[in-house]
Amino acid sequence: MENLKAYIESGVLELYVLGDLSPQEALQVQELASQHQEIRNELAAIEDALEKYAMQNAVQPAAFVETKLFEKLGIGADEETEPVLIPSLPQETKIVQLENHSGKVKTLRYALVACIALLLMSTAALFITYSKLTDAHDRIASLNLDKQKFAGVVSKLEYSNQGLNNLVQMNESKEWATIKMKGQAISPQAKMNVYWNKKNKNVLINYLAMDLPKADAQHEYQLWAMVNGKPVSLGVFGKTDSTSKEALLKMQAIQDAQAFAVTLEPMGGSANPTMEKLTVMGGV
Repeated sequence: MENLKAYIESGVLELYVLGDLSPQEALQVQELASQHQEIRNELAAIEDALEKYAMQNAVQPAAFVETKLFEKLGIGADEETEPVLIPSLPQETKIVQLENHSGKVKTLRYALVACIALLLMSTAALFITYSKLTDAHDRIASLNLDKQKFAGVVSKLEYSNQGLNNLVQMNESKEWATIKMKGQAISPQAKMNVYWNKKNKNVLINYLAMDLPKADAQHEYQLWAMVNGKPVSLGVFGKTDSTSKEALLKMQAIQDAQAFAVTLEPMGGSANPTMEKLTVMGGV
């Protein structure tokens, strides 16, 4: 063969020893080995290298692992192996022959058990890696939750800041009158501010300056304007309005008013105020 060195360095012989060639390719290697001493020497060197690698990386398994493994394979612990020849080669060109002694069998046995032990170690390593990834995923989820909470705080601050900006503009304008309403007998500590525009008669309530008792699910607050001694409804509202992005909520406009009051009414409001539920009240 003209380019024998290139053939040896091609990797075909390694695949042959590992059993990864097709039957036709393996037959070609055997025929060339019968013709060239260099190929026979290279095959022997590859086998010795693989055996040394297996021995150097072997892991001593527990005794019961070896016993159970060979029981499943149907191999006795002290069995010996007969010589194995490659049938397609003549007797004088043998490539591989396992010697008939227990030392060789034990070498192969330890190599096989070492591979299984390495597989078990790899499985354990994968399990540990999976556990770490799961823990990292939980931490990321926790960070996302904290981020959402922080975003909520920022949104609330922006909400309050916008309301304060509006209040500053209203206080600087002479068109707006501020009616400070104080708590009544049912809730002495309650307080609330109403803003009434003298020009366009708009009415606003200020959530930032509101301190009212919490209403249950069946009730809500109703704003009233006292006009010539008679109450006029200006609309209902909750203690907080989650749908509003502003700290100020616009109610119904009123042309004239001598006072403003808030009562606790059933959901949807009432035609007339429930005086027993009068919460805050203030004069213009």
